[in-house]
This record gives sequence, C-alpha cells and structure tokens, in this order.
Amino acid sequence: MMQLLWALDHSLQVLSKRMMKELRITGPQRLVLKIVRENPRISAGGLAQYLHIDPSTLTGILQRLERRRLLRRLVDPDDGRRAQFEVTAKGAEHAAVRTGTVEQAVLRTLQGLTPDTIQGARTFLAAMIAEMEREGRGRDASPALERR
Repeated sequence: MMQLLWALDHSLQVLSKRMMKELRITGPQRLVLKIVRENPRISAGGLAQYLHIDPSTLTGILQRLERRRLLRRLVDPDDGRRAQFEVTAKGAEHAAVRTGTVEQAVLRTLQGLTPDTIQGARTFLAAMIAEMEREGRGRDASPALERR
C-alpha cells in the first residue's frame, strides 16, 4: 500500500510539473483557482480549511497566482484585516483548461470504475487522511486538540 501511495504522490508531482511547462500552471495552483471560482470572496483561511492544508503552505500559491494576475486579493468588507480572493478573467481561462490536467486523469480513471469501487476508495482515502492528521498532531494529542 505504501508503494502505491508514494507512486501516486510522485505521479501527481510529475504531472503538475508537466502542467507548469505546458499550461503554465501547477496542479495545486489550478485547484486553488477552481475552488476560488466556485467560492468567490473566499478567505485564505477558508481556502486552507477547504484544502486541508496549513495556511503558510497556501500563502506561496496565492502569491504566485496574484503576481500572474490570475487571482485578485480583496479586502473583506466586514474585517479589513482579512483578505478575500476572486478569480480574474485570465485566471478563469486557466481554470477552464480541460486537457493535460490532474482532473482529466482522475475523471478518466473514475469512468472505468464501479460506484462501489469509487466509494471504497473514498472511504479509504478519508480514513488515511484522518489517521495522518492524528499522527501529525501526535498520538497522545488531547481530545481538545483533535477537535480543532
């Protein structure tokens, strides 16, 4: 199982690098654009929660997308300290690309599987994520920490 998980991680990185070369956007950057497009004015914290990543990891992705004018930073009207994001027209073009992407590979794979197999994979991946998050916090993490 570990070999397959490492192979999947490696394959995602290889395809993401190819996407950067051919489409001028990485897999994670494209995912951020798609999520922001579907959730206009989402905050950086909300986006990090949605992606299950640390906000500091997301910062670099957001900065690169902003520099390329694919994403626009806005001030939250309710809290001037909080930034919100929206996709620019140029960013929407990048989010709309359908060929040569991670999502295309995932969709093609899913089309060849039964609903039961897909549900089993979803169950497994969700359980792995939960366990990795527990392990990342430390096995002896208090229940209060686990609720965060």
